[in-house]
Amino acid sequence: MAPLFPFTPLIETLPTTIPFTGPEAIERQQGTPFHVRIGANESAFGISPKARQAMVEAIDHISWYNDPENHDLREALAQHHTVSIHNIAVGGGIDDLLGLAVRAFLSPGQIAVASLGSYPTYHYHVNGFGAKSHTVPYHNDRNDLNALLDAVHKTGSHLVYLSNPDNPAGTYHTTTELQAFVDQLPETCIFILDEAYIEFAPENAVLPISPIHPRLIRMRTFSKAHGMAGARIGYAICDPEIVTAFEKIRLHFMVNRIAQAGALASLHDPDFVQSVVRSVAQGRKEYEALAKSVGLSSLPSATNFVTFDAHTPDRAGTILNALQSQGVFVRKPGAPPLDRCFRVTVGTPEERQAFAEILPAILAQIPEPK
Repeated sequence: MAPLFPFTPLIETLPTTIPFTGPEAIERQQGTPFHVRIGANESAFGISPKARQAMVEAIDHISWYNDPENHDLREALAQHHTVSIHNIAVGGGIDDLLGLAVRAFLSPGQIAVASLGSYPTYHYHVNGFGAKSHTVPYHNDRNDLNALLDAVHKTGSHLVYLSNPDNPAGTYHTTTELQAFVDQLPETCIFILDEAYIEFAPENAVLPISPIHPRLIRMRTFSKAHGMAGARIGYAICDPEIVTAFEKIRLHFMVNRIAQAGALASLHDPDFVQSVVRSVAQGRKEYEALAKSVGLSSLPSATNFVTFDAHTPDRAGTILNALQSQGVFVRKPGAPPLDRCFRVTVGTPEERQAFAEILPAILAQIPEPK
């Protein structure tokens, strides 16, 4: 019998999954809502009042198409980073930009390199466009730069991905380490540096923007410190030829006019962003103290979340399920060695207090591994 739909062979081989199961899906499965939502690394501290006002005003013109060139935002980002507007590409979050990079640099069957357990959307695009993922494990809970380099050289990969600071660990590499990594990449390999959490990182984790390295694509977002995850807007800083390549394949009306207006206004409100960074730093300290008080350890974090070490994958999974049953949404890394951990976003003071009350009661019912 002939198939009902003439799907491509590639589609037939892909799993019917998405990179993330949203908290809404879990709520539907459980039949109860979460009252502490600290699992998706969303900002708990809202958006800039200036961004809110700009977005409200943009609603009055929502019947108009958005600017397909994202011109005003690109111009402002270029001034902010002291680069040319031709060095800036805007997309529907880093997720969208990752897809553009995969399409631009990988042909079907070619290899993409990243860490095992790194950001799932990268691998989602790699597989979805018919390329193949080659992964290397974390070492001492950090991305293993030497192993990534070795994999690039051995596979002949044209694309390597790294998140710094890292998700899901929260750890980071220094500028010295990153520069050495860049310098040792072959000329045929493009380096995607995902800097979604860069506002929370120390200065020694941030490579200088200039001069623009021709094989480096830095991706940043308004989802974290700016608090605009639901607006879906991010940007890349890269060589003009890469921006031109993205122009050939991107959806030009991807970023709606409300998101453009909000991002532009938030960019011009650095005091708000710094207030979020300070609040997150305070929350991280509270989580680190909480982990110690209940007999857990935590990984050092340069992000808006803290990764708690439960010591074994089974115990981490049990804690995760128990928290969810108590209305607390957190997430757990799926790949070793970080699958022994669970990851907790820095919430509001009220959310942190609720979590601090629920976690000890749960741990009292879950024996420590022998």
